[in-house]
Amino acid sequence: MAPPRPLLAAVFLAAAVPLLLSPAEAGTVGVNYGRVANNLPNPAAVVQLLKQQGVAQVKLYDADPTVLRALANTGIKVVVALPNEQVAAAASRASYALLWVRRNVAAYHPATQIQGIAVGNEVFASAKNVTAQLVPAMANVHAALARLGLDGAVKVSSPIALTALASSYPSSAGAFREDLAQAVMKPMLDFLAQTGSYLMVNAYPFFAYSGNAGDISLDYALFRPNAGVLDAGNGLKYYSLLDAQLDAVFAAVSRLGEGYNGVRVVVSETGWPSKGDANEAGASAANAAAYNGNLARRVLSGNAGTPRRPDADIDVYLFALFNENQKPGPTSERNYGVFYPNQQKVYDVEFVLGGGGASQGNGGLGWQENGGGASSTSTNPPSGVKVTTGEAWCVANAMAGEHRLQAALDYACGPGGADCKAIQPGAACFEPNTMVAHASYAFNDYYQRKGRSIGTCDFAGAAYVVNQAPKMGKCDLPSTV
Repeated sequence: MAPPRPLLAAVFLAAAVPLLLSPAEAGTVGVNYGRVANNLPNPAAVVQLLKQQGVAQVKLYDADPTVLRALANTGIKVVVALPNEQVAAAASRASYALLWVRRNVAAYHPATQIQGIAVGNEVFASAKNVTAQLVPAMANVHAALARLGLDGAVKVSSPIALTALASSYPSSAGAFREDLAQAVMKPMLDFLAQTGSYLMVNAYPFFAYSGNAGDISLDYALFRPNAGVLDAGNGLKYYSLLDAQLDAVFAAVSRLGEGYNGVRVVVSETGWPSKGDANEAGASAANAAAYNGNLARRVLSGNAGTPRRPDADIDVYLFALFNENQKPGPTSERNYGVFYPNQQKVYDVEFVLGGGGASQGNGGLGWQENGGGASSTSTNPPSGVKVTTGEAWCVANAMAGEHRLQAALDYACGPGGADCKAIQPGAACFEPNTMVAHASYAFNDYYQRKGRSIGTCDFAGAAYVVNQAPKMGKCDLPSTV
């Protein structure tokens, strides 16, 4: 790895920086609005919260009339759901599908901007008895939309869990289960390609990390700087677990036919719990803030592509809007929310780049700390709790690529005014002599000098904020300058 260009070069490159740092078309960060709770605000209040946070897309698990009416004339795009228990009826009777679409979509569209219908949810995992009926149900729902003239505006899909894969590691070995590949997934991909729809994937790096914390780096799971994981099967290097999971899906899709490579993927659920049981490694508010915050910034900056599909613009729906106190299972299941039911934030996350959803100076990665005395299963903040942002550092995003990192490094060390003497040959922080390490030093110096204000750790997606002290070899990045 060559050392950073001399600072003199930065002066001549300054004019080119805006062009070099122009991100790809950015995706959208939406949110899943689940309601398995008895203490949530009414839909009208929820819609006001969504608008205040700049949420542009919301995904529902039903088609509740009160919720759909509350979302009318807001400009928020909506995905409604036909529940698993209705899949069989929609598959066997076209008339049932038509009536469902009339009542749950056509009755509200276009005032409520319904843009998608999720037919079932993780059917292969939670409703195996209707697996064979899933694609026929999707086809009947689409036919109903076409009959009503809505098939251009409203797309049909069905969220799949990663358990649909027989193999996901390494990513290049990704393949659908034998019982699903030809019988269900190939017909589904045919349907999605023919209708211009997208494949919905529910992906949770938390599950993989929590079950294998001794083998998987937490930094790798949280989009933090890490050494990366080389996939010997395709020669690609991965710096995030979510990328590896998505590329396993892309590999599985490709195995069924190269013609399916044009089908877009939407991450219909992903998230990280802010609290969990003792055996749920990694479940914490700090990690949830880091995962969701780093992911949101990456998507909004146009860097959501994976090593296999680097130019993909991927929309993401975070799970979930609220902590839901009636969800069964371990403690984590009731603590995925970005908000408590009383609408206070569990932690900050941006839904719009540089938007009001983030606390000043922390890049959207602050979190609420438990002040003590609260039950481990509480879904509301205890009295007296305070919001803290703690220390923050700015580090390079390895997934931005060396070309963009070098351009941003040149700017930071030149017109940006960062002090980059420490990363010159022979200086204290020259080692490790890598682009990511040198860029991280420069970006952090720039960020600290600018008072950690919003937007000063971005460089069009070439950098992001972390809340735990990064270490580059023997060089510690300062939290002040």
